[in-house]
Amino acid sequence: MPDMPNRPYPAAPQTEQPPHTHAAPASPAQTQPAQQSAEPPEPAATLYPPTRRHIVQGLGTGAAALALGAVAAPSAAQAAPDHAAPGTAPSKHPTAAQPNAPRFFNPAEFALLSAACERIFPADAQGPGAIALGVPHFIDGQMDTPWGRGELWYMQGPHRTDAPANLGYQLPYSPQQIYKVGLSGMMAWVQQTHQAAFETLAPEVQDSILTALEQNATQFDALPAATFFEQLRSDTIEGAFADPLHGGNRQMAGWLMMGFPGARGDYMDWVDRYDTPYPYGPVSIAGESAEHG
Repeated sequence: MPDMPNRPYPAAPQTEQPPHTHAAPASPAQTQPAQQSAEPPEPAATLYPPTRRHIVQGLGTGAAALALGAVAAPSAAQAAPDHAAPGTAPSKHPTAAQPNAPRFFNPAEFALLSAACERIFPADAQGPGAIALGVPHFIDGQMDTPWGRGELWYMQGPHRTDAPANLGYQLPYSPQQIYKVGLSGMMAWVQQTHQAAFETLAPEVQDSILTALEQNATQFDALPAATFFEQLRSDTIEGAFADPLHGGNRQMAGWLMMGFPGARGDYMDWVDRYDTPYPYGPVSIAGESAEHG
């Protein structure tokens, strides 16, 4: 990662948040300072311990805004030296000795991504968390697709940040660039405010940081923190429940948690059995099956 400039961005005003300017298009697998404080932020009560309900609703909505410092992130062109322009193929690929190495993210980015995904979708009594489900690898794989490169998005200007939401996406970043700018900015921001890497912090502190992003407490370059957080949140949920063909939902464990039957082709014998749980495990697009425990 390039050296981060040692100059803070002003925080987003606590009383007036930037308008939501878009609803980011879904990826092919489907269908965000006040004066810097020396003390760590208080954990959001609605985040810890997390529940599956919080995952869908978002992290800590309605909690008090956190006073965290902000730092500048590299520009979109600087953020990804191996990806100078959208559409450029990643220069690092897994080798036989590293079958699980990320293809798009560097090791530091991938460690942060993995820890953040796990806090958004943590393991609990209902089932495995994001890391065990392969969500970070799902997101990594999605970057090297037409969707990840922004080829399926309308990316021409002007980009009007004051435009109403129904005019769609209003930022110049592809998904690749959202992650590169967002992860680089978050990495430096957390280091400045906590003098540690995100993945080494206590879970409740990680949750408070994610809550601050969700509430748009800062921005990274011209990327609002809330935009980065929502991309991360939605992709985490998608990776937990998409067909395993796309790299997440390993062993169909996400589907098993939901009781979702997957790509089974014939339900006619069960159409009218409203009070009877479906007894068979899910089947993937590739024809793999899993049985209920």
